[in-house]
Amino acid sequence: MFRPKVPTMPQPTGLVSPPAVVEPTTITPGAPTPPPAPIAPVPTGPAVRLTPGTALALVGGGTAVVLVVGAVLVSMLLAVALTATSVAVCAVVMRSVLTRR
Repeated sequence: MFRPKVPTMPQPTGLVSPPAVVEPTTITPGAPTPPPAPIAPVPTGPAVRLTPGTALALVGGGTAVVLVVGAVLVSMLLAVALTATSVAVCAVVMRSVLTRR
């Protein structure tokens, strides 16, 4: 009952065809490709330019995101605390009702 049963490999039924013979193909050389043209180097510079206005906008946006996420997390913690308190109060009430009987 506790020993695993290993399935057996099914045997082929019906007509079995012999394996197909694969013949090698010949490779014909094509026209040579010309070497790639040299690419002029692109001048490198800072990809993003921050002006004082955009930096202030980024700081303001980041602050707003942190405040919103913090408010959501605090509200979730408060919801869990209220639920735990209500369950504890219900348990105390039920215990007092059952001990009076």
